[in-house]
Amino acid sequence: MILLSFDIEEFDMPFEYNREISFEQQMAVSRQGAEKILQLLERQAVHATFYMTANFAQHAPEMVAKIVSSGHELASHGFYHSRFEPKHLKESRDLLEKTGNITVNGYRMARMMPVPEEEVQKAGYRYNSSINPTFLPGRYNKLKEPRTVFLRSGVWQLPTSVTPLFRFPLFWLAFHNLPLRLYRCLARWTYRKDGYLNLYFHPWEFMPIGPKSAYNFPPYVTRNTDGKMTERLEKLIVWAKKSGYAFGTTNDFIDRHTASHHA
Repeated sequence: MILLSFDIEEFDMPFEYNREISFEQQMAVSRQGAEKILQLLERQAVHATFYMTANFAQHAPEMVAKIVSSGHELASHGFYHSRFEPKHLKESRDLLEKTGNITVNGYRMARMMPVPEEEVQKAGYRYNSSINPTFLPGRYNKLKEPRTVFLRSGVWQLPTSVTPLFRFPLFWLAFHNLPLRLYRCLARWTYRKDGYLNLYFHPWEFMPIGPKSAYNFPPYVTRNTDGKMTERLEKLIVWAKKSGYAFGTTNDFIDRHTASHHA
């Protein structure tokens, strides 16, 4: 199963590159990008998981309604994207459940940063997808973490996909910068080894975030964004379908994994 996921947050990434942006613009960029994602998924009849901050949900309840009514899974991405307190784990879950009138089972920490896993369990989450089990200078050093799904602290831990052996990450930056044919080869290799892929993207990737003068992003961030991103992801989905790979939400995957684990 291929698990497509999207981190729906206030677009605060420009702050990482010393560029100020109003909250209204942050919301506008993420709203418009999320709309493009929903349209793409509808065209391809694919369901995905949307990890959303409670802050975004408070200011865009109509987006929560669209995601839920389209049959996608709503999960928590914390309360704010740039600030975390342990109490936000339950507060964000409660707000998302109330706004969407659904049960929230999953959590992903903003920027894949460490999160106290015992607190994740206490907040009532079933799974946590906050580990990128690779090494990226200045961002991740998770080579000692398991590469595939495992149980810890009473919560299923679902790392994002990296290749076998040398753990090349298949996350959004790789998707933007590798030739699509090479990315598909790495994805096929990982899928055949693990039996699933856990991939994640952001709504602002589907927006015109370049050139550098716009948000001060380096070329490796803006490469193949906007319309090119929509085109590339659609090609990936079509290729995966032709290859016989199924798509599903993360909670559906955890259901199947739990059933097989107890069989």
